[in-house]
Amino acid sequence: MKLIIAIVQDDDTSDLIEGLTEDGFRVTKLATTGGFLKSGNTTLMIGVEDKNVDKVIGDIEEVCKTRNQIITTPSSVAGTTGIYMPYPVEIEVGGATVFVVNVDKFIKV
Repeated sequence: MKLIIAIVQDDDTSDLIEGLTEDGFRVTKLATTGGFLKSGNTTLMIGVEDKNVDKVIGDIEEVCKTRNQIITTPSSVAGTTGIYMPYPVEIEVGGATVFVVNVDKFIKV
């Protein structure tokens, strides 16, 4: 048995959970916050048999696509002049970070 830990952007969460539950997988959802953009994301924990790992990863890849987003960031002159001058920067967001770990013991009570 494996435990799949998937960290996905909040925008993708509901579609991914819906797809996984339709395929018969149980999902535990944890609300988390990303370190880079300080924006909300979701950590999903999915326990699966070894033979189903590729199916779950395929579902994640299908839903969690990367996309570009414009954010504003302070310019370097803010430190020298004391004036905050935001400027737009395009970054890539979305996708997923997935960990697959072995489960030594699984108990359902």
